[in-house]
Amino acid sequence: MIKNIELSRKKITAIDSAKQLRRRELSQKIAFALIWLAGLFAVAVLLLIIYYVVSNGFKVIDLEFLTTRPAGGVSGKGGISTTIVTTLYLVILTIAIAAPLGIGTAIYMVEYAVELSGKKGFLTALVNLIRTSVEILAGVPSIIFGLFGFAVFVSYMKLKFSLLSAGLSGACLVLPLIIRTTEEALLTVPQSYREGSLALGTTKWQTIFSVILPSALPGIITGIVLSVGRVIAETAVFWVTLGGSYRLPKNLLSSGRTMALHVYMLASETRAFDKALGTSAILILIIIGLNLAINITSRHFYKRFSGK
Repeated sequence: MIKNIELSRKKITAIDSAKQLRRRELSQKIAFALIWLAGLFAVAVLLLIIYYVVSNGFKVIDLEFLTTRPAGGVSGKGGISTTIVTTLYLVILTIAIAAPLGIGTAIYMVEYAVELSGKKGFLTALVNLIRTSVEILAGVPSIIFGLFGFAVFVSYMKLKFSLLSAGLSGACLVLPLIIRTTEEALLTVPQSYREGSLALGTTKWQTIFSVILPSALPGIITGIVLSVGRVIAETAVFWVTLGGSYRLPKNLLSSGRTMALHVYMLASETRAFDKALGTSAILILIIIGLNLAINITSRHFYKRFSGK
């Protein structure tokens, strides 16, 4: 009799466990389905935007559109040749300023400041201030950087509306991104690489330059390319620092107009929405190309340094 009761209890327990397992599997399938739906919805929206802009923008894209400069005034006539060159100039200048500063800051934070952990003093307080400042700057709206650039570089330093003012303001904008991505890339390098290199008699800087930086290079390049994409797509910062001239800049103190800024001006000051869509289509293709470049470059360096 007692054995039968125990067997019945075991059967009930097994049935309850099976029911709970089926419920968990069902809830997991529902959760996965919702996640897939959210992902597919995001991809569908992205593809819809790309299709609309590219399909409508390609109607005005031809050789003349790409090789002539924008016309003055509010007519919306002309092409985008000078905006392409100005965008290229601004990207090179901005990255040339921001990349060394950002990478150097990240190296100090990861490789040197870690030795100050748990200690008290001016350097420790400075490191904590840098970390807090980077986190805050990463969340500051871009127009704030534009106003800062206008107040400091355009007005106070008398650089006027120019490539140099825009490049310095853009460097301030992307600096937190480069610092954070470089930090993450350096942290992914195994500690054994550092210990092995130092054990062979190399100095700290030789270890960083010859071992750590090459290993972290894919992540660093990813951060730089993402910064390039942000500079290309930004308008608020350069609206109040670059000036918006349709002419080709002759030097660092010349005004200009990027492609994104040209799209904004076409859409807000003229009725040339077809030209705005054409310029937007070129911008989207450039950004897609940058993302492909990130993936290809990262895979190349990963295979190279992993020996695969």
